[in-house]
Amino acid sequence: MEFLNYFGGVFEPISFLLLLGGTIGGLILGATPGLSPTMAVALLIPFTFQLQPTQGLILLGAAYTSTVAGGAVSAILLKIPGAPANIATALDGNEMAKQGHGTRALHLSFLSSGVGGVIGVFLLIFLTPVLAQWALAFGPSHLFWMAILGVTLIGSLDSKSFVKGLLSGCLGLWLSMIGYDDIQGAPRFIFHDALTGGVNIIAALIGLFAIPQVMEMFAKGRRDRAIEAVAVTKHALADSVGELGRNPRALTIGTIVGSIIGLIPGVGGQIAGLVAYDQTRKFSPFKAKFGTGHPEGVIAAEAANNAMVGPSLVPLLTLSIPGSPTAAVLLGGLLIHGIFPGSDLFERHPEVAWTFINSMLIGQILMVILGIYTARYVARIAQVPVPIMAAAVLVLSVFGSYSVQQSMGDVYVMLVLGIGMFVLEKFGFSAAPLVLGLILGPIAEANFIQGSLIANAQNGPMEYFFSGALNIALIAMVVGSILYSFASSRAMDSALPRAEEIKS
Repeated sequence: MEFLNYFGGVFEPISFLLLLGGTIGGLILGATPGLSPTMAVALLIPFTFQLQPTQGLILLGAAYTSTVAGGAVSAILLKIPGAPANIATALDGNEMAKQGHGTRALHLSFLSSGVGGVIGVFLLIFLTPVLAQWALAFGPSHLFWMAILGVTLIGSLDSKSFVKGLLSGCLGLWLSMIGYDDIQGAPRFIFHDALTGGVNIIAALIGLFAIPQVMEMFAKGRRDRAIEAVAVTKHALADSVGELGRNPRALTIGTIVGSIIGLIPGVGGQIAGLVAYDQTRKFSPFKAKFGTGHPEGVIAAEAANNAMVGPSLVPLLTLSIPGSPTAAVLLGGLLIHGIFPGSDLFERHPEVAWTFINSMLIGQILMVILGIYTARYVARIAQVPVPIMAAAVLVLSVFGSYSVQQSMGDVYVMLVLGIGMFVLEKFGFSAAPLVLGLILGPIAEANFIQGSLIANAQNGPMEYFFSGALNIALIAMVVGSILYSFASSRAMDSALPRAEEIKS
């Protein structure tokens, strides 16, 4: 219970103001397409130079947690995930907003983020030594099988067609190979100078989700000049809390998946949200409702996104191994102040470590309060006329794509992918599997090559990749996921003709 001795440091005037400012700024930055949590934290690092180490970390930690949650705002209202971690949130959240339930979706998003985030921070507080050793057990072979497990989810992310979901995922895997090979430096599929650095995930994310919607908005505006705005229904906070309590399955799965995946170095919140969404749908008796505005989808995705924040800092604070790209930026913030994370961090600098962790716990509560308070006002974005909304989203898309690397090449990539996705959607393909393939491709490839190099120096690839309890457990999960997805697809295909007969 040592952390209780350092709670007072969070409520010192300057520290608390930094916590409040970081939370508000993080929510705004998170809701801006293209500004990921990693970029938000990186932008704030120069402001910490003149601050004390504890105060600087409080500011960065508040921005980290609130940016992850803030990304749900644009995902729900505009169907533009504020960050890769909010991809799964857009699948059901935007449908709820279109039906006039934007306030309800935002309430559920912030509440589930708060629950998942608080549990994730408690794991960081109480289980850090044990979890650090467990995280250290993951090597290239295990991370490769984790990526393959994610690949097996691709087909089931597209509820309309298992085959089209796999094809979308394969297209994403191919896109992830564009650019120079990280290991050998060989150029691959570089058709234009804009592709020299590969396909940037933020630019791709904006293009695949935002541009098809913009094109659909413009087309709708031309067809119907008298466009009616979406009516935003009022939704009481007590009703949202009750609805969250009636969906313990989604909240539990999201929190567990986010906590586990957050602990594994190099995986990231975008995988946590998608895996939690997929697993919740598999265990739900209402599978057909996912993707149509089902609250369980929003709850699972957002609980996972914030539950991974705390555990992702476990390997950073105890082993100096960042668990996510944002944690790597936080590592830089520590080193700037002469603090080196490691097993003795809590002995040499307990006031810094524990005050930082406590601030993240309070920051989760502040994020929920501020998010819920602004939800009813922010949800009115859905009432903006479609042509104006389309123009605003297009401007945000261009700004978000360009701001990542200050490159017009990313803007061109964003536009090309968006137009291509608009065409593919007409044939029943979905953007979510494609993005998952784009994210998982580099993880699988890099860890396979590293694992192969290690295996060649030992007893060969077969023993390295297929032996050991952790490898075997992951392989079993991969096989089980494939069989389950295939069986679910067959069951859905056989149910469709019977449903048509009943209708007729």
